[in-house]
Amino acid sequence: MASPTISVIAHNIRSTHNIGSIFRTCDGFGVEHLYLSGYSPYPAIDQDTRLPHIAEKMTNDIAKTALGAEKTVPFTYSLHVEVTIDAFKAHGYKIVGLEQDESAIQLPDFKSPEKILLLLGEEVDGLTPDLRKRCDYLIEIPMRGQKESFNVSVATGIALYALST
Repeated sequence: MASPTISVIAHNIRSTHNIGSIFRTCDGFGVEHLYLSGYSPYPAIDQDTRLPHIAEKMTNDIAKTALGAEKTVPFTYSLHVEVTIDAFKAHGYKIVGLEQDESAIQLPDFKSPEKILLLLGEEVDGLTPDLRKRCDYLIEIPMRGQKESFNVSVATGIALYALST
């Protein structure tokens, strides 16, 4: 079976360093498109509505960890994540939320569909209950140590590796 087509939404991620790392990870796994939504920082875009010094600072901070991937990975900023999710569903993508949840499938047991939109949530609180309901699947990375979860950018890399192989 061929590798699935994967796009990623990073929703309400606060850290520019996490966003930069997610860009770099998306590049490494050949992600089709990265969507940044909510209050997630994003590199400067055409017709940017942010003040120029804010857009420049965000771009520079993201570039520190993206190391050029912010220029190679196609990305879009969207304030409203629900609109992006609905558009992907209409095009046959399965929405896969990366989240610890009683209903989540353990990542090693998950069989990847052909077209995936991987949804990432806030660093501390994860995906809201409303966003969890919008997902076709929730997947969870098994934890063996004392900590409850991985950093969102590390979890993205683990999930993309498992989903793409």
